Amino acid sequence: MQTKTSAFNRKLPLHLCARERDGWPFSRGRLREYFIDQLRTENVAYLPRRITNEIASNSRYEFYTQGGVIFASSRILVVDFLTDRIPSDLISGVLVYKAHKIIESCQEAFILRLYRQKNKQGFIKAFTDNAVAFNTGFCHVERVMRNLFVRKLFLWPRFHVAVHSFLERHKPEVVEMHVSLTPAMRAIQSSVLDILNACLRELKHCNPALEVEDLSLENAIGKAFDKTIRHYLDPLWHQLGAKTKSLVQDLKILRTLLDYLTHYDCVTFLHLLESLRASEKAFGQNSGWLFLDSSTSMFLHARARVYRLPEDNKKRKASEKTDEKEEKDQKRELVLESNPKWEALREVLKEVEIENANSKALGGPGRLLICANDDRTCAQLKEYLTAGTKAFLTRLYNKAFGKVREAGRTCLKDRKAVSCGDNNARERQAKRAKTETSKPDGRRRKKKKPELTLTQMLNKEEQESFKEQGHSDGGSSSEESGSEGKPEELQLNLSSSDVCYRILKEPLTVIHPLKGCGDPYSLTRILHEVAPRYVVLYDAELTFVRQLEIYKASRPGRPLRVYFLVYGGSVEEQCYLTTLRKEKEAFEKLIREKASMVIPEEREGRDETNLNLARDATAAHVCTDTRKAGGQEVKGIQPIIVVDMREFRSDLPSLIHRRGMDIEPVTLEVGDYILTPDLCVERKSVSDLIGSLNNGRLFAQCISMSRYYKRPALLIEFDPSKSFSLTPRASLHQEISSNDIISKLTLLTLHFPRLRLLWCSSSYVTAELFEELKQKQPQPDAATAAAITADSESLAESDRYSPGPQDFLLKMPGVNTKNCQAIINHIKSIAELATLSQDKLAELLGSVATAKQLFEFIHLSFAEAASQGKTKK
Repeated sequence: MQTKTSAFNRKLPLHLCARERDGWPFSRGRLREYFIDQLRTENVAYLPRRITNEIASNSRYEFYTQGGVIFASSRILVVDFLTDRIPSDLISGVLVYKAHKIIESCQEAFILRLYRQKNKQGFIKAFTDNAVAFNTGFCHVERVMRNLFVRKLFLWPRFHVAVHSFLERHKPEVVEMHVSLTPAMRAIQSSVLDILNACLRELKHCNPALEVEDLSLENAIGKAFDKTIRHYLDPLWHQLGAKTKSLVQDLKILRTLLDYLTHYDCVTFLHLLESLRASEKAFGQNSGWLFLDSSTSMFLHARARVYRLPEDNKKRKASEKTDEKEEKDQKRELVLESNPKWEALREVLKEVEIENANSKALGGPGRLLICANDDRTCAQLKEYLTAGTKAFLTRLYNKAFGKVREAGRTCLKDRKAVSCGDNNARERQAKRAKTETSKPDGRRRKKKKPELTLTQMLNKEEQESFKEQGHSDGGSSSEESGSEGKPEELQLNLSSSDVCYRILKEPLTVIHPLKGCGDPYSLTRILHEVAPRYVVLYDAELTFVRQLEIYKASRPGRPLRVYFLVYGGSVEEQCYLTTLRKEKEAFEKLIREKASMVIPEEREGRDETNLNLARDATAAHVCTDTRKAGGQEVKGIQPIIVVDMREFRSDLPSLIHRRGMDIEPVTLEVGDYILTPDLCVERKSVSDLIGSLNNGRLFAQCISMSRYYKRPALLIEFDPSKSFSLTPRASLHQEISSNDIISKLTLLTLHFPRLRLLWCSSSYVTAELFEELKQKQPQPDAATAAAITADSESLAESDRYSPGPQDFLLKMPGVNTKNCQAIINHIKSIAELATLSQDKLAELLGSVATAKQLFEFIHLSFAEAASQGKTKK
């Protein structure tokens, strides 16, 4: 970084972060903070600067020319490249993060193409830590390298000689603790796997085209199985039957049950099972696995982990069967089976406590970090360590099942008291019956349970669990129980989105989730801030294992012991081993692909021979001058499309530019794309179209487009990889309905006759369609398009009047588009039109016959008009 030269002689390094598909703005800010904090800790003099939308567009050029490393979002950077606000020749290089997400149509690929077109000397470097992402598709890594304009591929797997030797010299002490599942947990796991395997076989039987290796039982218990199913079924979803869709939902439910079995306690797992059985929607859409023998065994063992019923061999009368069932509910003996990992964690804490008591040689007691799967697991561990197993599980049981049992106990006591002649009990029972009646005839009110989807049901249950466990979002836990306390010597500088549970003061014990944090490097931050001597990996997570290895290697000489807890012979262990195997196989595939890869010399784009820099301008550069007779073709005029700033979130501007059309980004209030001075296009996705039709926003947009442009168009763009249908064929109605999307779209086209609908299956098809619409048409003016607003007065003479009265006037007999303007220019309102004589109307319309037709329509009553019609006949 040069600091003593002038701003214009200084090179400008630029750092560009690749976007995230889900929740990207939040994650991107966290990545910036992490990198800046790391550089600050290393005492870097000139820290990177961030450019945001708070910096005015007219001052960005000065900001860029100040030099240094700059973090810029893709949307800002692509607009600055197109408008020449950034000095491209001064950029030393571009750094791209998360390179596995760079596809041909994304904004980052567009930026790199613009950069390489204007700067042939700068470097481009890209990084990624997800090798498994390159395992999908054909020649994925080669396509990514082509989009990035890079020639060299460097691979650093765990088994690389340099990486392996360095990490082995500074490896932590690892204690693997294989915890055995209880017999009931093992039986439940076996039942769920049997049901899961049966559902997979049935899914393949119903869809023979899905006979692929990815749909195996080993992959079904993995984390990426949902994406695999969506990859194969989304293009055919509208063609699948109800049974196949139900099987896909069942697979998701069964995988959730496996997660709950190993991550949470017995009460939480049983509560989920009972909720699934009680849910009418889940039971109605179930494909039949609840009726299997394995399902019955699963329910029996799940209940046996929580409670058991005493054997009652006494014979009772048939009339007392109901009371017998209710009494058995009251005689439940709570078992409340403890989680095996809890006992292992307690042993680890005792071992750490003993070592800290004799740790004078190591410089005092060491800190302990416990890493669990998510916030819910962390909250349960905190309460278990502070309250104990029995108290914690008893409270969960009373919360989940206590209310139902208490209500049943009260009803049973009142029934017995009534039979004994207790008047007070009879009054309570009558009062309860009165509150349950909803009509004068005494019929009981049946409360219909709301039909919840699985996602809503699980989210609701998690929220209740968070509440009952004292979980609070938005910061570190500040309420500490008796033995808890925050030590004065430690100040954790955690952001508000991190969740950290501190439970013990001596030794300091911190519980942190492996997932759910907005910061992907939150665990690395915790490791450096807490500096633990002992780490308990409560749940097997390969990502954190790699971070622990790097953390230990960066702090040589300092002791670190890792306790790795895993259920032996369980689904959790199999998932961890599968993740390890897939990581190794991904690197081996990349190594083989690199060995056979043919990379052209012009891949970096430092000369014009790179075909990826070429723009398809064969037909785009041929325009028409409409002022010349016959519309003669003129060579050399570059086609231009005016694009709204907000549209740069999509991939379409990149593809338009790729086809040889120039883009002028401006802020438009009317329309999204201006192709010609008369043609305005409003782009909508299917979800956006439905939302705009429901809230009326599309109607207002069509009014503005029809008022200011002669050829308004509505572009509806959908994803070709997913099923597309606004309304099922069986649901089409002949009559117009206010709740039907097709009816609303039909009314929209009836109300705006000049509106044209454009249907495109992808952004590639849209770019090709725009190129065809641009042929032999004049070019739009960006300044004129930006000046058009909702209250704009820069209108043609024919468009300065309200469109409502014009439409009403055009519906009258004798009035057409040719003579309508003459009437509008001579009258102020429709009421004044009724005062004109027939001779005046003939003068305005230029025809006596049309004037008579309009005059009679206004002044004659229905009876007079009918009588005149009979006379003529």
